[in-house]
Amino acid sequence: MVEIIDKAWKVQREIEDGVKHIGKGRYGRVLKMARKPTGEEYIKTNQITALGIILIGGLGFLIYWIFSYGAPMIGGFFR
Repeated sequence: MVEIIDKAWKVQREIEDGVKHIGKGRYGRVLKMARKPTGEEYIKTNQITALGIILIGGLGFLIYWIFSYGAPMIGGFFR
């Protein structure tokens, strides 16, 4: 049991050591400038994301439908 706890602490220290430099490197400026979005920005981002998901899903469904049902119907016209 003690070995497991020691391994867990070792992993925890490695993670903390790896994250220490984040605020000082090239990404540090970006993280310091980052802020919480306003309610309006959050809603607009969610709407745009939802629209993208719906469009991509619709396109995928259309392609599925064409290959499943459309192709046999078109092939039936040429027999």
